[in-house]
Amino acid sequence: MRLFAIALFAAAAALPAAAQNDDFLTADEADQIRAAQEPNLRLTTYISFARQRLDLLNQLSKEQRAGRAALMHNLIEQYTGILDGIDTVADEVLAKKVDVAKGMKSVAEAEKEFLASLQKLRDSKPADLDYYRFVLDQAIEATSDSLDAANEDLGKRGEEAAAREKREEKELESLMQPKDLEAKRAAEKKEAAEQKKRGKRPTLLKPGETVKDPGAAQKQDD
Repeated sequence: MRLFAIALFAAAAALPAAAQNDDFLTADEADQIRAAQEPNLRLTTYISFARQRLDLLNQLSKEQRAGRAALMHNLIEQYTGILDGIDTVADEVLAKKVDVAKGMKSVAEAEKEFLASLQKLRDSKPADLDYYRFVLDQAIEATSDSLDAANEDLGKRGEEAAAREKREEKELESLMQPKDLEAKRAAEKKEAAEQKKRGKRPTLLKPGETVKDPGAAQKQDD
């Protein structure tokens, strides 16, 4: 775990903005997320990454070291990016009426803990708080919103997510050229056929995305 913490501190220092694409994850974490095709597993995998960021954040808050404020700023941004990943996965699978009750229960329990931890950090008023107050406030708000969503009726949330997804898809299609629209629908038809062949098991893969051998993901050093 110590070696992982050092690597993650280095990653935090190297990432000026964590909210674009998967920049909030290390390369190994991104591989683990892609390998976690079962939705409940993907949710709990994201939770473990969020908890690691908060553990490191709490560790840093007790230390006096050069560049601490920048590290804390980036760890908070990474945490918020991971939280957004949780919400995105939840909405996508609930829109497809996939049963993720187990995963959402884990999300709600974890986010309640995360919210208390972030609020405690803010209330402690560290000397360098002004350097990361804005992102910390954003993280607290995002956690509160995500926790509220996790506690919603999952059926209702799924219906709302499906309606929103349909609206966004129609808006996108209205901007596409006929040949691109035809290619999109052909890809969707192919994906539907492949999913039917798999026995309608849900997949979180994006078009063209593949999964590495799950056994290739190495465990972190203790």
